[in-house]
Amino acid sequence: MPTQVSAKHHPHDDAPDTAEAFRRLAALPPGEERDVLRGKIVEAWLPMADRLAGRFRNRGESPEDLRQVAALGLVKAVDRYDPERANAFESYAVPTITGEIKRHFRDHMWTLHVPRRVQDLRNRVRFAGQELSQTISGRRPTVAEIAEHAGMSEEDVLVGLEALESFTALSLDAEMPGSEDGYSLGDALGAPDPALDTVVDRESVRSRLAALPERERAILYMRFFGDMTQSRIAEQLGISQMHVSRLISRCCGRVREQVLRDAA
Repeated sequence: MPTQVSAKHHPHDDAPDTAEAFRRLAALPPGEERDVLRGKIVEAWLPMADRLAGRFRNRGESPEDLRQVAALGLVKAVDRYDPERANAFESYAVPTITGEIKRHFRDHMWTLHVPRRVQDLRNRVRFAGQELSQTISGRRPTVAEIAEHAGMSEEDVLVGLEALESFTALSLDAEMPGSEDGYSLGDALGAPDPALDTVVDRESVRSRLAALPERERAILYMRFFGDMTQSRIAEQLGISQMHVSRLISRCCGRVREQVLRDAA
């Protein structure tokens, strides 16, 4: 006859007496009977898992998702629990379920990857701040007070405080605080300088331009830096416009060939 999960409860209403069921589960071979009993044990302890999930509400995750994560932790606890160790299942299941929920927050709720150490500092600072807020009224705890209460250095407290504000990323379209004209974070960010694309080219031709005869250098300067037309350059130098055109083409071609040869 299959073992039934007892309705007898411990001091917690959500902690059923399943000691006999766990002993029966450990003795059963894999199969349908074992799966049914395992399911009954999990179902009996689900209220406790839901209670533990409720401790993490209002932290940016939906209650339903938290209950699912807690249920997963409960299943792991049932599968790993060894009744021969003589420890109550609750004492084993609570840290297992809580750890599963914390891992969920660590692995899935941060928009950006944050080192584990920074996440731990954030949690210690948050808990210390909550505890101090019950004894300090009218103001927020100082960095020194949090450091003393949590046994941390002030530098680590500052890192934890910064991480408290970095759990989620701010949209680039979000309006800046105090802005009245829709000025967004994206508007405050710089853009790539298109001149950076020409830095390598400029440096490559610098020495070759310097080696040109003085008249050719002057013509190129007036054309590309002075923005002068070929006719004006010809008038200023007392030569024909066609001659200016040939000189510009010849100089540019020569410099290009030399730079390409140097690169090769």
